[in-house]
Amino acid sequence: MITAYRLDNGVLRPHPVNRAGDLPADAFWIDLLAPTEEERHWVEARYGQALPSEAAVEEIEFSSRFFTDEHDRLHIRSFFLYEYPERPRNVTVAFILEGGRLFTLRPEKLETFHVFKQQVQKGHRRVDRPLDILLSLFEIKVDQIADVLEALHKRIEAIGIRLFEVEEEVLETILKELNAAQDVNDQLRLGMVDKQRVLSFLLRSDHCPADRIGFLNEILRDIESLASHSTFLFEKGDALMNVTLGRISIEQNKIIKIFSIAAVVLLPPTLVASIYGMNFRHMPELEWPWGYPLAIVIMVLSAIAPYLLFKRKGWL
Repeated sequence: MITAYRLDNGVLRPHPVNRAGDLPADAFWIDLLAPTEEERHWVEARYGQALPSEAAVEEIEFSSRFFTDEHDRLHIRSFFLYEYPERPRNVTVAFILEGGRLFTLRPEKLETFHVFKQQVQKGHRRVDRPLDILLSLFEIKVDQIADVLEALHKRIEAIGIRLFEVEEEVLETILKELNAAQDVNDQLRLGMVDKQRVLSFLLRSDHCPADRIGFLNEILRDIESLASHSTFLFEKGDALMNVTLGRISIEQNKIIKIFSIAAVVLLPPTLVASIYGMNFRHMPELEWPWGYPLAIVIMVLSAIAPYLLFKRKGWL
């Protein structure tokens, strides 16, 4: 799907594109959402701008994610949150800044873009140049990361409270919840590191006007504070996972302890039974009238004595 936007006195006016002829010559922003090969061809033929392939967008090398080509076009690949806020994960969005026009290429519907377009339509955000779209999207993305971190903090706090109240059968579930929370945190940390790299690249490039440097530095400071909070949540989650594994280990040790004590308690009676179960010809006790009851009594007493000893030592 392609949506073209014209700039009208600081406000973006959407212009749906259903065929090649719908692409306006004065388009300010071309937003491509999971475009087909035909739609890619329309844009490339209309504006003379080659669009990166899906494989090129997903490249992780630094030189492939932020660069300026021979025509002084700015190319950026950046992570954006998807499936926000239920199960956040990162998808890569490609930006191409060419003079007075911005191209965006994204594989999914993203909350960041939806929020930005709503803010622009309501007049809450003004756009003067294509770079403003890029920076606004990054600012909204940072705000979303902050929201997810706040929700993640509450989630980990709740797990920590439950950890010391639940029965051992629930510990495995808690371990899975902590692992899922750590995975979300990893996605957020990856997005923040990516954004720091993008903004640092913009500060070093010639595409950032002097009047936007302060805004960029403000976003970078927000990211640094969020990164510290993310590190705190990672350490807290890691500590809770260690506590959970410790509780599981303690519960397992209790079971092993019960089996060990049971084995020790039954060992003396087993020894007595083994002695009198031998088939030697000369065993005087075999002729005793009260030999059998006496052996039973000895086995019972030999089992009770270790039990009482363990009880007195506090091992039970």
